[in-house]
Amino acid sequence: MISLQRVTKTYQTPAGDFSALRGIDLEIQAGGFVAIVGKSGSGKSTLLNILGGIDHPSSGSVTVGGAAIQDLTENQLAAWRGRKVGFVFQFFQLLPTLTSAENVMLPMDFCRTFPPRERRKRALDLLDRVGVAQQADKLPSSLSGGEQQRVAIARALANDPPVILADEPTGNLDSVTARAVLELLRKMASSGVTVVIATHERDIAGLIDRKIEVADGMIVQQVAPSSLHQTQEITR
Repeated sequence: MISLQRVTKTYQTPAGDFSALRGIDLEIQAGGFVAIVGKSGSGKSTLLNILGGIDHPSSGSVTVGGAAIQDLTENQLAAWRGRKVGFVFQFFQLLPTLTSAENVMLPMDFCRTFPPRERRKRALDLLDRVGVAQQADKLPSSLSGGEQQRVAIARALANDPPVILADEPTGNLDSVTARAVLELLRKMASSGVTVVIATHERDIAGLIDRKIEVADGMIVQQVAPSSLHQTQEITR
């Protein structure tokens, strides 16, 4: 589903060039639940943004679902992103003037993936799938943090994308709610969606298929908890 080859990302700053990613090689199979971990500034959010076509690599190739996204024009990239990738953010990013259902319908409205008469029903089905159907007609301000994140996950699933990318999806939640959100993402992966999260969470070994540790813009370690915690060291 996802393949990166020799991906680099360099930003120009007043202090000079900054290498956020350096020679990343990565393969992620369809239906996997993968966590990218690392300290702040390690490059994990940059890596996630490049996977989702939000940012462009300085060099190297990024293939997601058979599409070489570094070769797409901005218009093609926007269309691809809307249909193929769902995003979940730490601070939810729900539109405050729209109800939960309307927030979930919004990606369908933009991409026209479903006929207008079907969109609300699909939104309600998705909200039920993530356990907040009763909040469908409430504004985000009346929801708890965990409920808002569940709505955000439903919105990410609106266009039935094959890939879900989540950047610190539990960073603004208490530990119990964070665990529930991670278990929900695990359920998404078990249904066949490829889920990649950038996270600081430590207690995730029982949920994910693989943990990828990033430091100084490089993958330094990969751990597959499902394979008896076998560790593969990646030479710097």
